[in-house]
Amino acid sequence: MSMVFSYLGPVGFIRGCPEKRLSALTGGDTMDPTLDAVKTGTSTIGITFDGGVVVGADHRATMGHFIANKSVKKLFDISDYVALTTAGLVGHAQSLSRTLSAELKLYELKEGKPMTVKGAATLTANILVGRPHYVQLLIVGVDSSGSSVYSIDSAGGSIPDVYCATGSGSPYMYGVLEDQFKLNMSEKEALRVAAKALLASAQRDAASGNGMDLAVITPDSGYRPVSYTHLTLPTSDLV
Repeated sequence: MSMVFSYLGPVGFIRGCPEKRLSALTGGDTMDPTLDAVKTGTSTIGITFDGGVVVGADHRATMGHFIANKSVKKLFDISDYVALTTAGLVGHAQSLSRTLSAELKLYELKEGKPMTVKGAATLTANILVGRPHYVQLLIVGVDSSGSSVYSIDSAGGSIPDVYCATGSGSPYMYGVLEDQFKLNMSEKEALRVAAKALLASAQRDAASGNGMDLAVITPDSGYRPVSYTHLTLPTSDLV
């Protein structure tokens, strides 16, 4: 039985296993090797605010029910003004981040200007339509049209919104977002909401946790990592 590292939670692929061997490996329970290969997991978030976007992700990667890594990168700056968050199979996510980073740099060299956030989301969606990946992505950033957050599914569906959360921790994050998000928040307010949402998912979702990465993207500063330890959150939010 081969296990696959995942940002989505428990993932197990069994290839070429006869029924008896599969039964032995699963303690007597047989299953279709292609059925439910990917379980939802991970927590990533994107929030627009007045003048930019905040983006974040947790650190946990799992292999089955085992926490395989506690410091996995799921937040990537694919250009100076566009970021990518990934939930899904680690290999697919890392491959996509490298491809998108290269494509956006090539576009900027050729056209003499950065690709728009909508352009980056469309490019990502087209890649996934041509070759589906076991991922759920956020493309977030700023351009001349303002701040944008795009949620992109594994089949290439692309949906813009003012905020979005992905992964198995998303129901817990949406509880915080629905309660505390407001249009035209300040950068500090958006960072605070994002951190609280990721903390909420870490407390309730077994596939999320072990800290978080946060970043701010603005037209003036571009992509800028932020330490969540510098945010002043109530003690009750950290318990």
